[in-house]
Amino acid sequence: MIENKGDHSTIEIPVVEGPICALVTPPGSKSLTNRALICAALASGKTRLTGALDSEDTQIMIAAWRELGINIESFQDGTELVVHGCGGVIPGLDRPSHQLFMGNSGTSIRFLTATLAACGGDFVLDGVPRMRQRPIGDLGAALRQLGADVQCQDGNFPPVSICSQGLAGGHASVAADLSSQFLSGLLMAAPLAKSPVTLAVAGAMVSEPYVAMTCAVMQEFGVHVQSMGSEYKIEPQRYLSRDYWIEPDASAASYFWALAAITGGDVTVRGLHANSLQGDVGFVRCLQMMGCRVEYLPDAIRVIGGPLCGIEVDMNRISDTVQTLAAVALFASGPTVVRGVAHNRVKETDRIDDLATELRRLGASVETFSDGLAITPGPLRPAIVQTYNDHRMAMSLALVGLRQEGIHIANPSCTAKTYPNYFQDLFSACRHASLG
Repeated sequence: MIENKGDHSTIEIPVVEGPICALVTPPGSKSLTNRALICAALASGKTRLTGALDSEDTQIMIAAWRELGINIESFQDGTELVVHGCGGVIPGLDRPSHQLFMGNSGTSIRFLTATLAACGGDFVLDGVPRMRQRPIGDLGAALRQLGADVQCQDGNFPPVSICSQGLAGGHASVAADLSSQFLSGLLMAAPLAKSPVTLAVAGAMVSEPYVAMTCAVMQEFGVHVQSMGSEYKIEPQRYLSRDYWIEPDASAASYFWALAAITGGDVTVRGLHANSLQGDVGFVRCLQMMGCRVEYLPDAIRVIGGPLCGIEVDMNRISDTVQTLAAVALFASGPTVVRGVAHNRVKETDRIDDLATELRRLGASVETFSDGLAITPGPLRPAIVQTYNDHRMAMSLALVGLRQEGIHIANPSCTAKTYPNYFQDLFSACRHASLG
């Protein structure tokens, strides 16, 4: 039940009795929806997207395209979208400069910064105060190498100003150690350049599966990316309109797989499989290391809980599921150590230090590092968990309340960023508890 306390709200998480057995279908992938919206908007003709995610992040992307004159129709409670593409020529450029509000949607501001620079025109992209603390300077630097004038506040943060006649093409070096979204944005924009584009990754890359996802979505819309190790080559090409199905969100699925682990239950998530486009399906391997059983079905992944042990794991490739693993770690025997996720400090909140604060509030001992944290379980205790307006903090740490009385989640509505109906779906799944 959501409780309103002045200007604040919390939701109490009811304790469940016995293991949870459930069959779940999460909403569509945010990552795939926003990538498909870019490709569909740039294509010529009509694209139908089915299984799309209707959430704050995707609504921000849709609103921006509509502001620019792209007709996007919405059906089936926002899960079916019809996009009338512009063929790379934005129709609504009659004003001196377009001001676009990106909220706190990292995919929207990074993908659109690159895409609009490639289309040409004058734009200013800005967001909420936290967005002005999230780096984007490396993306601007790469776009300048390709011929666009892109400027960021203090050289590194939004608001972003774009003054472009399109991308000339050529060679650009891009840093991807803070976010793979810089590279993904450049990849999707590159086919619009006047000559071939070669993108070279400078240094380490985080969240690499998301780049593979970007290339796969582009391929579905008729654009080929030539990958050569740490270099990507893209010839000038046209996106093609099509019908495209979006698979369920694997990051959202992690909460339900964790539900099986924490309660010793049996949860199957439909619509995902071992070869899904989303790298976050790899989260189940962490649960397997901790003692769960995992079954890969043709169109589903099943997790069966068991006695949990702590693990040491590099989560660089699946960093959006760190908070989910942290919740599971509270029920393991022995410490869990997560490494390789320094970039989590510049997401919706500092997902290392702020996560550590809340885990300690729940009773754990936590040591933080520059690139991760070590979690040693302790006796759990009631708490009001602060979420820092971070959807993943709310969704992951709510799971703790299923086993510990007195857990309240502050600002539960922040889950609207990627999963507006999360608590309804979680509580619905929890109605299927086995007392045997």
